[in-house]
Formats: sequence, structure tokens, C-alpha cells
Amino acid sequence: MKHLYKSTAVLLLLLPISMLSSAAEPQKADEPMKGMGMHQGMGMMGGMTEEQKNEHMRSMQEHMLMMHDLSNQILSEKDAAKKRSVKKSAIGAHEIASCSNDAAPQTKDARA
Repeated sequence: MKHLYKSTAVLLLLLPISMLSSAAEPQKADEPMKGMGMHQGMGMMGGMTEEQKNEHMRSMQEHMLMMHDLSNQILSEKDAAKKRSVKKSAIGAHEIASCSNDAAPQTKDARA
């Protein structure tokens, strides 16, 4: 029984020391995936060329700017009938853009 107490005491004293030594060594993080661009691995953007990515981003930007302008028109419109008309055109523009974004990315051969 005396040996059990000594062994337990030794283990309890060594435990904090071993924890300190493992904390002193920085853990190496997994190497990040090399060659992964900003958009690769993100759904349909992974298989696109840089030119296609730029074209896609420009079309998204154009759509956002158009929706922003329509939103400003809706907020500034005083006439209820005109406001409804602008809202309908905004919804239509958004639906058209949503449908075109669902399509698979085209290759250069498919566009020609």
C-alpha cells in the first residue's frame, strides 16, 4: 500500500511537468493546400478558368449594381402605381439573374 501512495504521488507530480513540456513545443498546423486559388473548391467556381471567373464576377457585380439602383428607385418613388411597377421590374430582373446563375459554367468551346 505504501508503494501505491508513492507511485500516485510521483504520477501527480510528473503530470504538470509533462503538460508544461508539451505546451512549450508549438504544434505544427497542417500545411495549407497549395495551389488553391481564392475560388477553387467553391462549387462551380473550381472548374473555371481565370477569364471565366472574372466574367462571372463582373456579371454578378453588374446585377448587384442594377438591384441597388432599382432599390433606390423604389425608395424614392412617391406614386404607389409607379412604385409597384418598379418593384415588379426588380423582381423580374432578380429572377432572370438567378436562373442564369444556376446554369453550368460554359467552356470556350461551348460559347463559340
